[in-house]
Amino acid sequence: MSDKVLADVCLIVEGAYPYVAGGVSSWLHDLIRAHEDLTFHIVALSADEKPKALRFSLPPNVVGLTQLSLQQQETTIADDPIYRRTIRELEAPMTRLFERGSLADFQEILSTLRRCPRPVTRASLLNSEAVYEMVKHMYERSVPGSSFLNYFWSWRSLAGGLFSVLLAELPQAKVYHAISTGYAGLVLARATLETGRPGILTEHGIYTNERRVEIALADWLSDDLPGSLDLEGQRRDLRDVWIDVFTGYARTCYEACNRITTLYTGNQVLQLRDGAAVERLCIIPNGIDYDSLAQLPRDLVPRRPTVALIGRVVPIKDVKTFIRAAALLREKVPDVRVLILGPTDEDPEYVRECEEMVAHLDLTACVEFAGRVNLHDFLGRIDAIALTSISEAQPLVLLEAGAAGIPSVATDVGSCSDILLGRDDEDPPLGAGGVITPLANPVATAKGLTALLLDEGLRKRCGDAIKRRTERYYNKQVVDRIYRELYNEHLCMPNGQRTLEESI
Repeated sequence: MSDKVLADVCLIVEGAYPYVAGGVSSWLHDLIRAHEDLTFHIVALSADEKPKALRFSLPPNVVGLTQLSLQQQETTIADDPIYRRTIRELEAPMTRLFERGSLADFQEILSTLRRCPRPVTRASLLNSEAVYEMVKHMYERSVPGSSFLNYFWSWRSLAGGLFSVLLAELPQAKVYHAISTGYAGLVLARATLETGRPGILTEHGIYTNERRVEIALADWLSDDLPGSLDLEGQRRDLRDVWIDVFTGYARTCYEACNRITTLYTGNQVLQLRDGAAVERLCIIPNGIDYDSLAQLPRDLVPRRPTVALIGRVVPIKDVKTFIRAAALLREKVPDVRVLILGPTDEDPEYVRECEEMVAHLDLTACVEFAGRVNLHDFLGRIDAIALTSISEAQPLVLLEAGAAGIPSVATDVGSCSDILLGRDDEDPPLGAGGVITPLANPVATAKGLTALLLDEGLRKRCGDAIKRRTERYYNKQVVDRIYRELYNEHLCMPNGQRTLEESI
């Protein structure tokens, strides 16, 4: 592989492929393999400079791999007079970008760095008296009265990642495709400005929303000062600083993109809130192997009516609500068989609590913890699926069951409503493929499962609807074709606005 080869697509990913396993990484690996006649260069962003082992064997059409460390050890002092003017010019656009700024602010920062008569280094942007003065001014404008020490180190972390992106060598490609906003989105924004080539963004989860949750729970970001009075709760603190910066980074990426894709409509509400243009938004769901799942034979041998929860036995899946629902379901369907299909090794204490609940509710005869299984071996013997998760993006288990013609009862999280009830733009409407319930509601879950088990006509109608919807919208072959059309559209685009070098 060579970093100098012009790739068709540059994939930009933070904290995932090819060094971290997981759903997004597996999706990326499949995406590359699905377009084997296109060449890809991967920019893999990571938090630090520690050596990392590949978790995937890179396909032969990956022609380059660039590792970009966001936080690097930087101890050199660079208090050179040549840099002082550059730092002074950086202060205004840096301040605006950190206050939920935009692509224009990011471009001004980039232009300022390129105008410096001497090559800019991380040391010159982090370790000088001029930089210290800039940080003080930004602190006084943003969170006066908070801990300056905490602000200083937060600023270095946030700006350090930004400067790493701005100073890294940029691979050449015909299309730049980021898999999140954040720092990956900044790489995309820089690429579109410097090369004039188009950018695509795909968001599985919404990066800024995930950071908001982490920041809200981060005790180390609490900067309440002893004796300080904030009776009305109006004083800004470091949490506001971090959220504002990541919102500015997201807006920068959104404004740089030609197309902004995500898995389901609920995510678009969050994208619009953070500055995405509605005309650039589109939905491209993840796909599953519809053909093999649709051909799974149904078990026609007389058996007990069977429902299943498919997933890890962990709190976020809210297995306890499913167990409570099973107790209510048994009152209506006494011979019901209840399967819990998924790994039990991640949170042993939670598994123990679930097993104790099963015993306490006298469900031992009908509830089975099967552990990790080959789903193909079970789908032919399941009548309905339950999903009681408190958080999901696009749960593949609903799609895999749907491809096999099995309806589901699921909480109203992520794309579950889109999957079971259909998107607003579904044409023609295919009907309900199951039931949507509120969170942590065993009564509603049991009611939905009872209806599906006792009404064979309803179960068949829902099963047929979700099977047709899965084939039409979530078939991996269909999704691969949509991405190919998206790539072809952007590969053929002429260079956009004048490149950054031409505009300076």
